[in-house]
Amino acid sequence: MITSELNSWSDLLSNEIQKPYFQLLNNKLKTFFSSRNLNVFPAENEVFNAFKLCDFNQLKVIIIGQDPYPTEGHAHGLSFSVREHIKPFPKSLNNIFKALSNDLNQPPPVHGDLTHWAKQGVLLLNTILTVEEGRPDSHKGIGWEQFTNAVIQKISSEKQHLVFLLWGSKAQAKRDLIDHSKHLVLEAVHPSPLSAYRGFYDCKHFSKTNNYLNKNNISTIKW
Repeated sequence: MITSELNSWSDLLSNEIQKPYFQLLNNKLKTFFSSRNLNVFPAENEVFNAFKLCDFNQLKVIIIGQDPYPTEGHAHGLSFSVREHIKPFPKSLNNIFKALSNDLNQPPPVHGDLTHWAKQGVLLLNTILTVEEGRPDSHKGIGWEQFTNAVIQKISSEKQHLVFLLWGSKAQAKRDLIDHSKHLVLEAVHPSPLSAYRGFYDCKHFSKTNNYLNKNNISTIKW
């Protein structure tokens, strides 16, 4: 299911997807998607959109999310992103846009589809890539974490001068997978309404990201 979708990521991840745990994961996904009794998000052809839409050779920024939105029509394979027609925005995404406006003094985006970030080199990576309708974290522990941990470790090793944005404790748990001597790691509370008031709105991660990229002669992100 995955090999034809990795595109520029194939060389980096080809060994990983041959491992027994990933073959078991792949078999589980086939069962889930073929079941008439389960609604699994995102759609099967969008599960690996984070990789399909962000070219490995252009990678600059990694934003680590948790698992897809469990609401029908919302998730499309990019962390925090929703399809263009979805209104109102999910609360976490709305708070991301508030922080963006505060930081860069620009109006918030008119839609919640973050594909334009991905195409500029922002990997919008959930640590768990699938979910069942109405059941957050329902695919926790089926193998996704091992895969996405390997992704984070491999890109930290292979690349330099990346920016990792770790929002909330689950994303921050990945900090030890990253070589801090080669990359910029920015941490803040999660943009959820339960925690965003504790400093997320003023974290200035968007300008800090672009300042770091600019300092290293890398083209900046048009947020």
